[in-house]
Amino acid sequence: MSNQILIGKGELPCFLEGRYANRHGLVAGATGTGKTVTLQVLAEGFSDLGVPVFLADIKGDLAGISQKGADNPKFAERAAKLGVTNYSTQAYPTVFWDVFGDQGHAVRATVSEMGPLLLARLMDLNDTQEGVLTLLFKYADDNGLLLLDLKDLRALVSFAADNTAALGRDYGNVSKPTLGILQRELLALEQQGAESFFGEPALQLEDFMQTTLEGRGHINVLAADKLFLQPKLYSTFLLWLLSELFENLPERGDADLPRMVFFFDEAHLLFNDAPKALLEKVEQVVRLIRSKGVGVYFITQNPLDIPDAVLGQLGNRVQHALRAFTPRDQKAVKAAADTFRAKPGLDVATAITELGVGEALISTLGEGGVPSPVERAKVCPPRSRLGAITPEERAAVMQRSPFRARYEAVADRESAYEILQARSQQATATAQAEAQAQAEAKAAAKPAKAPAREPDTVWETAAKSAVRAASSEVGRSIGRQLLRGLLGSLSKSMR
Repeated sequence: MSNQILIGKGELPCFLEGRYANRHGLVAGATGTGKTVTLQVLAEGFSDLGVPVFLADIKGDLAGISQKGADNPKFAERAAKLGVTNYSTQAYPTVFWDVFGDQGHAVRATVSEMGPLLLARLMDLNDTQEGVLTLLFKYADDNGLLLLDLKDLRALVSFAADNTAALGRDYGNVSKPTLGILQRELLALEQQGAESFFGEPALQLEDFMQTTLEGRGHINVLAADKLFLQPKLYSTFLLWLLSELFENLPERGDADLPRMVFFFDEAHLLFNDAPKALLEKVEQVVRLIRSKGVGVYFITQNPLDIPDAVLGQLGNRVQHALRAFTPRDQKAVKAAADTFRAKPGLDVATAITELGVGEALISTLGEGGVPSPVERAKVCPPRSRLGAITPEERAAVMQRSPFRARYEAVADRESAYEILQARSQQATATAQAEAQAQAEAKAAAKPAKAPAREPDTVWETAAKSAVRAASSEVGRSIGRQLLRGLLGSLSKSMR
């Protein structure tokens, strides 16, 4: 089998060469111009070549790739016109994934794998707050505290708030107001459903890179209709995925086929409001990941959504129609036209605004990695179903999945939360024991009190009263006698 994918045909057929598929690509065009069909055709082509595929299904219409396409005479007619001699409908080996675990196998990552840079973007932190988060990760690494899920990170932030002075001595000043902001942002993440993404069992990247016994690549479809409603979580997840592939896959160099291909729909979300440090990381990953045998294809409405440093790395281009209704639209048309290698007799800028549905301007890398002249072409029809599938069809696909048992149960091994909680309980118990010992020592140092006397009986009380009365009377009698004697003596002396 030739390592080529037929995308479409104009005056000449437009093939995507497998050996240059890891040089990345772009599928752009306005809404409703056929980008999803082009994506599906490319995914099917890679699967047929034995290349695993990952794609994000934002609208739910890419799930149909798991089902056999309908017998559509128009599709068969177009295939014949484009020179596809073996066209037939078929289903493709599909694995469904879902960050929330509802419409596919749960996709999870640990907090440590995500790292402070991507978490800072997810939590919308400024530079100071990101610095404190990085400090906490460093402390966790130095003290053997595993950060697996959000409760681990919450526990670490609470611990830092109670020990700012101790942390400040070894890691730099940490203010309680900043830690309070981190705690509030973590709470916001939980309310957005991000808690289900962080934890174990974490995704094993090799599960994305499987083939069937027949040699066809699995098509991994991420259910992103809910995830897309939280743009920061969606973009951070995709960036994390790219980073993990870049860091973990071995160098491969040029090969006849890529090891894997990623399609990132609504690509502008990856770059909107991204800090400079994160953009630099994305650019670095896109530039270098092709040496790991991974191709990345961005799907977006406007080529201007992609930073120039990234756009310059995308050698394979499929441009659907753009509408020049505004000055920005006109700028986008000109920018898209200028990126193609010109073809004599074809006004690219005009053609972009005239393209019909299912029609595109195509330029791929040819011999020596040189872009081919742009071709105005009709895109091939897909073999699998166009559109969504029923819940019963999705359940049947998931039931056949080779990973059905691996990601169902959530694991919760000992990590930072349990360790810090045990330390807190131990510290509380120690403080209580010390307080009790001090109280006992203080009590032992006081002099002993005289034993309490039994209360008098009624008769004893009466007797004591009588004695006191008698004593008082005797005293008064003696006093009178002494007074009389004294006065008598004075009287005689005066006489």
